[in-house]
Amino acid sequence: MREFIVEADGGSRGNPGPAGYGAVVRDAATGETLRESAEYIGVATNNVAEYRGLLAGLRAAHALDPDATVHVRMDSKLVVEQMSGRWKIKHPDMKPLAAQAARVFPPGRVTYEWIPRDRNKHADRLANEAMDAGARGERWSETESTAEVDTAGEAGAGVSEGSGAAARVGEVPGAVDDTARADTRAAKAVAAPGWAPADMGTPATFVLLRHGETPLTPQKRFSGSGGTDPSLSDTGREQAERAAAMLARRGTIQAVVSSPLARTQETAGIVAARLGLDVSIDDGLRETDFGAWEGLTFAEVRERYPDDLNAWLASPDAEPTGGGESFAATATRLAATRDKLVAAHAGRTVLLVTHVTPIKTLVRLALGAPPESLFRMELSAASLSVVAYYADGNASVRLLNDTSHLR
Repeated sequence: MREFIVEADGGSRGNPGPAGYGAVVRDAATGETLRESAEYIGVATNNVAEYRGLLAGLRAAHALDPDATVHVRMDSKLVVEQMSGRWKIKHPDMKPLAAQAARVFPPGRVTYEWIPRDRNKHADRLANEAMDAGARGERWSETESTAEVDTAGEAGAGVSEGSGAAARVGEVPGAVDDTARADTRAAKAVAAPGWAPADMGTPATFVLLRHGETPLTPQKRFSGSGGTDPSLSDTGREQAERAAAMLARRGTIQAVVSSPLARTQETAGIVAARLGLDVSIDDGLRETDFGAWEGLTFAEVRERYPDDLNAWLASPDAEPTGGGESFAATATRLAATRDKLVAAHAGRTVLLVTHVTPIKTLVRLALGAPPESLFRMELSAASLSVVAYYADGNASVRLLNDTSHLR
């Protein structure tokens, strides 16, 4: 049985923006490049382009030998983890592409490996060549065979291939179907001079404001939804006033939504009064419940509950001592809240006044980042972050932890 290595990559200049993919099929035994595939796909996100590259690579490998086994190597952690079954696929644009990729070969015949970007240069180069062609206004795709292959029986036969011969065609044979095309929202080339991106409408833009300081904030104590519910300190109220002044100068906020906790309602009230808006409350924006850790410092939790803390740091499913809320449960809550608010505020710019974990979670979900990324983000009191949500379901992180208005 033959074994192939598929290396695939995709990219988007704008996310979403002009996008393309590249894929390479190698002989696993010799390392010889057997097939290259690349296409400019119009307006799409990075994740869609990555999945399209995977799909093209698998289909190219299948055309070479449908009985082969395939080892896929990609620098997209998201695609590798989702296709390996370790991460759930929740985004509606990803599900049909992942399902198509899973059907190319029978179950068990394809394995996946994440590799650093610098080890995926061949596929990356092809993807960028496709995007460059799109920037010139070309509806472009290319397939190349560097080994002698009998293609007479393939879908799309009639494309002339031979050793080292490249054939530019309307489509990569078998690489695109109507479902995949719909999922990329790619109706036309968009990056040529004088062209504008495809109109997906004005996004719902969430300006995420962390509440101002409370007496617990400078002490770095756990302060969630199950604790004493502290109000703002004098410093926190001043921070809220500064945020309000900056947002008033910008003049873009159309609605204010707050977590129900005292510190967020107080922050939201200060801002809304400056903007001339009312505050609505959404319980989904509340902070995580930290259980028995509420009011303690990290060092105190480490001393009193070392095993529980280690488990919590290691798994998003672990709960804080005493029946607190896990990060996984927080993410489920925030995803539902996000979807509800996006639907209610389509095309509007909305200020969400909330807490550290909800803001980090919304950013993490927008990026498709793993749960451990929560521990790698800094989020200061009264800081601003921004995420935009488009009509096709994709998101774009535009700002994180801006504190310039406080200086």
